[in-house]
Amino acid sequence: MEGKTFYITTPIYYPSDKLHIGHSYTTVAADAMARFKRLTGHDVFFLTGTDEHGQKIQRKAQEKGKTPKEYVDEIVDWIKELWKILDISYDHFIRTTDDYHVKGVQEIFRRLYEKGDIYKGEYEGWYCTPCESFFTERELVEGRCPDCGRDVELVKEEAYFFRLSKYQDKLIDYIEKNPDFIQPPSRKNEMLNNFLKPGLEDLCVSRTSFDWGIPVTFDEGHVVYVWIDALSNYITALGYPFNNELFNKYWPADVHLVGKEIVRFHTIIWPAMLMALDLPLPRRVFGHGWLILEGGKMSKSKGNVVDPRVLVDLYGVDAIRYFLLREIPFGADGNFSNDALVDRINYDLANDLGNLLSRTVTMLEKYCEGRIPAFGEFTKEDKELIAMAKSLPQNIESLMDSFEFSEALKEIWQFIGRANKYIDETAPWVLAKEEGKRERLHTVLYNLAESLRVISIHISPFMPNTPGKIRKQLGIPGDICTWEAAKEWGLLLPGAKIGQKEIIFPRIEKNTENDKKTKEEETRAKGNQNLEGLNLITIEDFGKVELRVAEVIEAEKIQGADKLLKLQVKIGEEKRQIVAGIAKFYSPEELIGKKIVVVANLKPAKLKGVESQGMLLAASIDDKLSIITVERDIPSGAKVK
Repeated sequence: MEGKTFYITTPIYYPSDKLHIGHSYTTVAADAMARFKRLTGHDVFFLTGTDEHGQKIQRKAQEKGKTPKEYVDEIVDWIKELWKILDISYDHFIRTTDDYHVKGVQEIFRRLYEKGDIYKGEYEGWYCTPCESFFTERELVEGRCPDCGRDVELVKEEAYFFRLSKYQDKLIDYIEKNPDFIQPPSRKNEMLNNFLKPGLEDLCVSRTSFDWGIPVTFDEGHVVYVWIDALSNYITALGYPFNNELFNKYWPADVHLVGKEIVRFHTIIWPAMLMALDLPLPRRVFGHGWLILEGGKMSKSKGNVVDPRVLVDLYGVDAIRYFLLREIPFGADGNFSNDALVDRINYDLANDLGNLLSRTVTMLEKYCEGRIPAFGEFTKEDKELIAMAKSLPQNIESLMDSFEFSEALKEIWQFIGRANKYIDETAPWVLAKEEGKRERLHTVLYNLAESLRVISIHISPFMPNTPGKIRKQLGIPGDICTWEAAKEWGLLLPGAKIGQKEIIFPRIEKNTENDKKTKEEETRAKGNQNLEGLNLITIEDFGKVELRVAEVIEAEKIQGADKLLKLQVKIGEEKRQIVAGIAKFYSPEELIGKKIVVVANLKPAKLKGVESQGMLLAASIDDKLSIITVERDIPSGAKVK
């Protein structure tokens, strides 16, 4: 695998305005793939950039009293700063105003003209300036642009055309013989059935009604229009057609990542151009879905956009990257909402990963004097954990090769969940109290530290900042955090000193409309009522109480409230927070993974300013208390009868 190249591209973004979270989605996905390929030993070239020509930008610049170049320079600077904020590790940023690109496009246009694949004619059609697209009369919706709904204008002018129709049969044959070329498969079927098989028309590739574009060298007044200019960036960035050293090394591209709305241009127009130039086609074009807000796809022209910088300021870059890649299967449309984002941060990052790290570091400090312990003989539980860790690299590599970012992260989080369950199974706090269990305690804690080492490797392509924070707290050196090291177990050196504990993902409190509380609700939420007598109720009253099995996924003490613990529980697919007055009887660590019984239909209450969304059941007498747990493997959410 060493020395194998991997060339990945994003679309080049149109800098008519600042970018939104939808553009960030594509770029973060490309970055995660580029980082993963570097991690696994590939020589990666990762390209992104901006498509800066066209009538729309010329008009916007005029409105602002600027030249087109002045206008785009400001936005390009903003885009580069955004990619820096999002930790995008691109190798090259191309601008279609770059001199080498301009000269490359002019030479490509000349070669196609001399070959006879570009010819002069006259174009007439309905043109949408915001979308930079021509439409036929039948494609318009009530006389307006079918994409953005704005007015269109009838354009008639002298133009050059590319003989796209000439390559129709050749394209159909290539796509049918190379089923992986267009992904996901639904996009391939769309291209074949909706565009190629009904027949292709030749493509307008120059304009004379504006001059903000690359001049055609052999016909003054013509500028190259959109697609030959924009699509050629994937090869001019590699030096084609003048300096082919990088081109020969990296072309053909392994994948073009694009939004589904531009799949047609990348799987029909671009391959036809390459065929005309006698160049190999990219290995794959992957058309991902849209991020959907209320009102439909995010769009600058619609004005329904989310600024990624604001989200990063609020929640941190790794949390945003994780959400984008975990929440939505790549290729499908997905809903973007602040609630879904906060839930991912709280449950996946703070509860699952953050809690695993916090508990491990706490126990290493408490039971091992802040050092990595030596391990002894492995038991069945240890071997199961280790086997799962060793299966991760192959599973993740297979999923990443299919661009299944969400499934790859799910695989990692299943291991994180297994490590949390391992704590509950082995109960280190019990081992610490028992005679003769010191070696076993040390083995358990060593395995937890090793689990976090492995986890830090696997999450690094997706969340580039978090692995360093994990490794710093556990004193893990970088030389045992390679891809090959992820396949091994037992690389941590016993005796190594750990670092200072730090919360890597603080929980985010959601606002609630109900901030009221009553004494009765406070008592219920504590789950520790002293029953001095029995109040008889009817069966109808009892029928109103909904008891459910809940799994404790996180537990922590509440600052300034010695008796209270804050629990995060799963009730089926639902996740809730419960405050209980059991801190005197249970440590947070020993509650994780327990199946408890909760009253699920209580009105929320606030205790010490912390909302409780239910009550757990417990039995108490004198100074003793025991929470009610479920013995058998009953799933969370099951109704208690």
